Amino acid sequence: MCCFLTVLVFIGPRAAILVWWLIDSTRWEIAYDSFIWPLLGFIFVPWTTLMWTAVAPGGVSWFDFILLGLALFADIAQYTSSYWGRRRGYYATA
Repeated sequence: MCCFLTVLVFIGPRAAILVWWLIDSTRWEIAYDSFIWPLLGFIFVPWTTLMWTAVAPGGVSWFDFILLGLALFADIAQYTSSYWGRRRGYYATA
């Protein structure tokens, strides 16, 4: 779990998905029926995919829906912040 959190903080959610899948692939098999859903989640909504993998094997309760909503908000915020940054002209300069 320590490696997972380190990858998540320093590299990002997509790398954390890969590391978690390599370390604990049985959890991913329990959380998803087919390979297509984690693949689509990896491409479009990585935070929500990570959260679903964390909460789904034990059953989804009301608090888990709040966590999933926060993860979806993080995905949406990630896409919209990059759009607004490009629109306003905030570019990183080296």
